[in-house]
Amino acid sequence: MLNPNFNPFPVLTTERLVLRRFTYDDAADLFEMRSNETVMQYISRPLNKTIGDAVGLIDVIEDLLSKNDGITWCICLKNSNKYIGSIGFWRIEKNNHRAEIGYLLNPVYQGRGIMQEAVTAALDYGFSVLKLHSVEARVSPGNVASIKLLLKNKFVQEAYFKEDHLFNGRFNDTMIYSLLTQT
Repeated sequence: MLNPNFNPFPVLTTERLVLRRFTYDDAADLFEMRSNETVMQYISRPLNKTIGDAVGLIDVIEDLLSKNDGITWCICLKNSNKYIGSIGFWRIEKNNHRAEIGYLLNPVYQGRGIMQEAVTAALDYGFSVLKLHSVEARVSPGNVASIKLLLKNKFVQEAYFKEDHLFNGRFNDTMIYSLLTQT
């Protein structure tokens, strides 16, 4: 069985990025993202209404981390400690050595290859350190940028679920992509 241990917290670095632990100092920037309809258009989660909602999300991230059930990194540029996005593994299936990856990036920073750097670092950590066998991503069919990112990273489509979840009074489709370890 997979036995992740996120203590001490694994800080990851790339050419331009630092992937670090969330702090409550990130709540305002996280709130700005999670309350933005454009940013959240493909994520079936309620918009943040207050900064307390962002603090609550940081609490959830910390709880998963403390139980070694998930890890979410705060994405920052190397020259700044400011939150510009997040990436992480959650729904870690320890018995199956499988986890779901999720990510979010401030639109100001999109189209610059930043998420590609973050995905590369997270996948390397997931396969080489956590010893995952597979990583999945659940994507809205309309999220073309995310699908392109997954395909660029050699994810393959495993499934397409029609109207599999209800959100805001509407049934939505989900695409499942996965990547197996390259042993």
